[in-house]
Order: sequence, then C-alpha cells, then structure tokens
Amino acid sequence: MRCRDGTGLISRIWTPVGDGPWPALLMRQPYGRAIASTVTYAHPSWYAQHGFVVVVQDVRGRGESEGNFQGFAQEASDGADAVRWVRQLPSCNGRVGTYGFSYQGLSQLLNDGIHNDGDDSGGDGLPDCLAPAMAGLNERTHWASEGGAHWWALGLGWGLQLAAQRCQRQGDDEGWQAIRDSLERGSFLGEGMALLERHDPTGMALEWLNRNPTDPAGWRVHTPSDALLRRPMLLLGGWHDPHLGGVLDLWHRSRAAGGSPQLRIGAWSHLHWPGGADAMQLAFFQQHLQGIAPGNEPCGPEQTAAVALQAEAHGPWLVPAATPPRAWSLQGQALLDWKQAGPDTNPSGTAASDSNTRHLVHDPWRPVPGRGGHLDLKPGPCERSDLDERLDVACFTSAPLEAPELLLGRFSLEISISADQPGFDLCGALSVVKKAPSPPQGGAQNDHVQQLCTGVARFLGSGCLRSETRRLQFQPVMANLQAGDHIRLSLAASAWPQVALNPGDGSMPLGGPSPKHRVISLSLELATGHLRLEPIV
Repeated sequence: MRCRDGTGLISRIWTPVGDGPWPALLMRQPYGRAIASTVTYAHPSWYAQHGFVVVVQDVRGRGESEGNFQGFAQEASDGADAVRWVRQLPSCNGRVGTYGFSYQGLSQLLNDGIHNDGDDSGGDGLPDCLAPAMAGLNERTHWASEGGAHWWALGLGWGLQLAAQRCQRQGDDEGWQAIRDSLERGSFLGEGMALLERHDPTGMALEWLNRNPTDPAGWRVHTPSDALLRRPMLLLGGWHDPHLGGVLDLWHRSRAAGGSPQLRIGAWSHLHWPGGADAMQLAFFQQHLQGIAPGNEPCGPEQTAAVALQAEAHGPWLVPAATPPRAWSLQGQALLDWKQAGPDTNPSGTAASDSNTRHLVHDPWRPVPGRGGHLDLKPGPCERSDLDERLDVACFTSAPLEAPELLLGRFSLEISISADQPGFDLCGALSVVKKAPSPPQGGAQNDHVQQLCTGVARFLGSGCLRSETRRLQFQPVMANLQAGDHIRLSLAASAWPQVALNPGDGSMPLGGPSPKHRVISLSLELATGHLRLEPIV
C-alpha cells in the first residue's frame, strides 16, 4: 500500500475460500504483522473461515513497512489511507471493519478520513464499524500514568519492547540482546531509562517518562471525529487492564456524540482474556458487515446487550443493574458502612485526635511492594495477607456482610494527610477478606485476603507538609461477595515497582531506592476519611 506521501506499508492478507468479494477486517499494529495479536485474538484464518478478508498491516516504520516510526502521531493519515486501500481490494466488497487492542485499539480511532463537522458523507476513509480494545485517547492518563505517578514497570517494559524491535529492524543484535537480558533479569527497573536513551531516544515511552504526569500541559489528547464515534462500536476492556479508564472514556464520548456503542468489560488483564472475545466480536462484525442478525439460537448478553460485564474469569456475562453510591468511614482498624447512619453523616466522629491519627513510616530500603491489580507485571486478583501483616500498611476492615453482594463501581478515598517531607505517595488496595474458621487449641487463624483492585496517588511540594485533604482513586472493580465476607482497605506509602519510589525531596520519582531517598512519615487523620463507591455505567 502507498500512503498519500508515497511511503509503502506492508500487509498480510487472509482471504476466505470461495467466490468473493467479502467484507474486510483491518488491524494496524507495530509489533510485526505475522503475530496478528494472537495472544488475545483468534488467528486471522479463523475470521477468514467466517467470510471475512483479514488484513494485518505493519504501521509506518515498523516490521517491513517503510518510513520512520513516530507513534500515535502518524496514524490519523495512515489509518484513513489504509481503510480506503482495503475498500478497493479486489477481494473486498467495500465494507471494512477494524479491530485490535492496545496500540492497535487506538490506531482505529486516529483517522482523518472525515472532518469533525457532523457530516458523515464522504467518509470512505472511516471504517464502517470498529472494535477498539484496551485503549484510550489521553496519553497522560490512559497510557502513561495515574494519580500523578508514571506507570513504572509497565511503561519501561513496553518501551523496551518497542526499542528491542527497533534494534532488530536496524540489525543491532547486540542492542536487542542487552534489552532482552535486562528484562529477563529484572534489572530494567533500574537501567531501563538508560537503555531507552541509548536504543530509542525519540520513542514515545521515553518521552512520556520524561514528561510531568501531574501537569496536562504538553500531553496529547486525541480527538476522533464525531462521525467516527457514531459508527457502530464494540468496546472491550478488562478489570485488571491499565487502559480501562480509556475504554470507559470512549464509551461516554461515543454516547455523547450520538453513537450507540456496545461495552464489554471482562475479568481480563492486558494480555490474558479467559474465555476470549472472538465469539462476541464475530457476532458484532457479522451484524454490521454481513447483515446477519442474532439467530434463533439463544444468545447471551455479551452478544446482544448494550453493556455486559463479567465478574470472574469464565463466569457469566451480566447486564448491570443500577446501583446507588456507597460510602464508608475509617475508625481505628474498622471500615464503617454509612448505610445505617445516612449518606450525610460520618459515624466515625468529627474531631481529629492523637488516638484517631494513624502514622505510617515509609522506609525506602524495604518499601511496601505493589502486587497484582492493573499495574503489575503479573496482574489480576492476588493473595495479600502477608502484605497486610506489615506494620507499615494500615488496614481497615468492615463488619461481615449479612447477605451476598455484587461490588460494582469505582472506589475513591478522601482523607487529610500530612508528611514530614515535601513528597510522598499514597498507595491503596481494596480486598475481600474471608475469615478462616477458628483453629482448635488456639492455633493461628489464617484469613484469606484476596486483593480486588488498587490505586496510587503522588504528592509533591511543600504542601505535603500541611494537613490537607488528599484523594486516591482506585481501578474500577466488579466482584461477587458472599455473606460473611469482609471488605478491607489497605494503605501504604509505596507500590514498588508498579510506580517509582518517591524520594521525599519534592522531585519527580524516576527509579527505585537510592542513597538520596528519604524516610517519609505520614500522618493520616482517620476522622476525615471517606471511602466511596460510585457507579461507572
């Protein structure tokens, strides 16, 4: 394919058996077209067997395509050119859908095939329908950071993957091996920035890590046309995927533009989709590209509903019911439900005192590790009873639930905190505690603590020394709780290496422990603590 500027892009094409033409599915990605994202999707030949031409294209400057790779900035023009090119393939009947996750998700949404003037005519450069997965439009909050903290391990790991492929493309075997060795040893957490500067100095990952995540200035926020946002759209997200906030933002933007997007959030992480998405994606493309409506066979909500969510891996897909906001307060080591007291009353009291202040000390030599959740290299639910036994982790546990409950929404915590240094982090986890039966003869009781979701917030500057209300927002969550279960909030001052360690001197953290990192003491005024759960859809 020749782009409008003459640059040649290389694609691989799978064609159905028989007489065409057929509708086409297009994926554009930077990791080598032969892979075709088969870590999460069925092989393109599977879609070809169902009557689709499948085109997987190396984006500009990647794989065997010509040009210089410039990240997301290049995709609006190339994406529209690619859709137009696929439409005129002899095997294509002129109908084109797009699919893909992560980079391949956003590459579908960056398309200059029509101006944002509300006119859908002349949009041959726009796909007829699209299925973006695990992607967002804001490079700062959907791709690189949250709560003012860079995604450290994930950001470095992804950037080094792109850097290694750049070395491979340039024939730099030594650079490729150095990056691979660093990733396998885990030493990339300390030397990753230097490797990026050496092997991909103009790459997106290094640009993001060198940019201030607390300041939106200079960060790119992509704006698809309303015409594109109105096209039929299947949005796929995962509870344990860092881009879930971007998927939810896309869902709201599409609806605001007049679209009717379908939203699916599974019990998935970025690279692990138990049960897969191919069946629901195939039904979506059959409806919008082949004109095949859901048949007489029973169809689950994952194929027909506007919104369908899944709480557990391989579990059923559910249409969510409206849920009212919930709130809890902090007292001692308890998480107190406001249901009996009413939403405008804090039953923990109103006056702060020494007995209602919790002190946390962050020791950079032995920081509290991050585990599981959406920012870990091993994401998802995990056991954290050992972490909660640490005395530098503050835990607040609810009374046992009286009946089964579906926990669905997004938690946020507001609490007044002061520190003795001009910089600190607040890292939280929400878990379900299943109390173990009392052991005979006074033995140890080992409760099962399953972490459900996490959140991080970073604070820098002299204001950290004053007691001020701080906000910590968590990853959205969906979980089935049973009668007798307890909800637990855990707070710490680090989540290494999910986020870099705060040095405590007011500077932006960019690494792990060093001789210059300070011990940081936090004072949490529990009487001001409000934990809230708000709906997400």
